[in-house]
Amino acid sequence: MEKDYVIRLNAFDLGQLLDGLEVRANAWRHTAEYLETGQFPVPDFVMEECSDAFEARKLADHYERIIALVLEQKVMQDQL
Repeated sequence: MEKDYVIRLNAFDLGQLLDGLEVRANAWRHTAEYLETGQFPVPDFVMEECSDAFEARKLADHYERIIALVLEQKVMQDQL
């Protein structure tokens, strides 16, 4: 059984956390795009290490899921 954690952050730190997760999601999305097309998706592109585009997209999706969960919890708490 997975264990859930409750982590408290101030608004600035939460924003920094979300920015970092977004950077990682984009890095994996760009890697998938490069592996699919063979073209650099953005200037200064640095490819992540993975087996193929499917794995890169799967990792990008995982980061997006984490971002969505954090934002959902933020919105719920903002309404209190």
